Amino acid sequence: MTLCTEELQTLELFKKLPQSRLEWVCDRAVQVKLSKGEILVSEGDAERGLFILISGKLAITRYSEGVEMPLGQHTAPEFVGEIPILTDEPIMVNLRALNDCRVYELPTEDFLELLHLCREFEITIFRAVQSRLRGLESFIRNREKMAALGTMSAGLAHELNNPAAALVRALKDVTPALLELQRMNLVYGQHQVEDEHTEKWLKIRDDGYEIINNDKLDPMTIADKEDELLNWLEDYGVENAWNIAEPLAAGGVDVKTLDTMMERWRDNTTELRDMGIRWLAISFDVMSTIKNGLRGAERISELVKSMKSYYHLDRGAQQWVDIHHGLEDTIKLFSFKLKHGVEIHRCYGENLPQILAYGSELNQVWTNLIDNAIDAMNEKGILEIQTSLFDNLLKVEITDSGAGIPDEVKSRIYEPFFTTKGVGKGSGLGLDAVRRIVENRHKGVISLESQPGKTTFKICLPIAGCSNG
Repeated sequence: MTLCTEELQTLELFKKLPQSRLEWVCDRAVQVKLSKGEILVSEGDAERGLFILISGKLAITRYSEGVEMPLGQHTAPEFVGEIPILTDEPIMVNLRALNDCRVYELPTEDFLELLHLCREFEITIFRAVQSRLRGLESFIRNREKMAALGTMSAGLAHELNNPAAALVRALKDVTPALLELQRMNLVYGQHQVEDEHTEKWLKIRDDGYEIINNDKLDPMTIADKEDELLNWLEDYGVENAWNIAEPLAAGGVDVKTLDTMMERWRDNTTELRDMGIRWLAISFDVMSTIKNGLRGAERISELVKSMKSYYHLDRGAQQWVDIHHGLEDTIKLFSFKLKHGVEIHRCYGENLPQILAYGSELNQVWTNLIDNAIDAMNEKGILEIQTSLFDNLLKVEITDSGAGIPDEVKSRIYEPFFTTKGVGKGSGLGLDAVRRIVENRHKGVISLESQPGKTTFKICLPIAGCSNG
């Protein structure tokens, strides 16, 4: 079916064109058959022509982390496809028919000729471009924030799981162990053992607590002791000796000590024959359990504190910010990605002043740069973070050992929507946000140095009027 001038004039874009030019467009426009569910263009495709939608609806989607996300719809009469032609970039969205559509394609060269010849046509096109890019940028920024929050939440959940499980185990295991210790103390007390012997047991226990709490024995030494103790315990006739040898070894007990302390009990036919050994083992086990549970609780507290510091800074006003705190909070929230093979080298300047800044926005800068660095290294390599004073500026350098950024794209990395990542993996807005926050919001400077094996982003922030508190 041939496109007619009356149909063209249902679009605001073509209303100002003379009849001769409308006929010229109709002669050059080619119909594209598009049935319900079919794709007109896909994200990442090379630019085509200008599409003129005469009837039907097109769904607009874009991939984000492998998921196709809806952006909106184009409802006839409408035009689409001008952005990739004007920017000479791949198509930024997917267009899919929601029903049977009548679509015509005006070739690129004809569209550009029309654009140059008619000022009203040109104005309408650029207004549409501006509006559509704003809408796309707004959607992607919101989507990125939600995706980043989801990623960090998943990472935090993973990080919190281990210490939380350790704490639960500690609470479950400690209660029966404490009850057994109380029973042993009662039985032992009923036999009225002299104080001197009791004090020796208490001394061994206290020394073991000191060893366990301060990690005075390395794993290899504990393993060697455990083997020796296991042989002694089996020879002595202790039931489940394998279960007792490890805590005794962790507490620094040796075979000589057991020989001395158990000599008087060898011929005893009651449970006192090995009660002292089991009492020590349970005591050390309880101490180790409490220590591990406490470490778990401290780790949980540390992660929650970092999360609150990262997310709950006042987003509306400037405040005095310690750069190192922001960097460390960000690193802690990325620990789930860093642990797979990223080694962090810190070189922090001493006595750096606080600066008056938008703290939560600076955390977005560190988040984007560190996340990009981890991706550039495929989560394996060296991440260097250095801070220093430079004239009246506070300088932060973030360096990764990845493949580097090619020279031909260095000048474009801060452009909105420009990305070197694959379709659906990068929006091209991360470094644009970094640049805006550093330069526009903080009047700072951002620069890049890159070569294979070393890419450094340098952020310089003014410290005029800063606080040394």
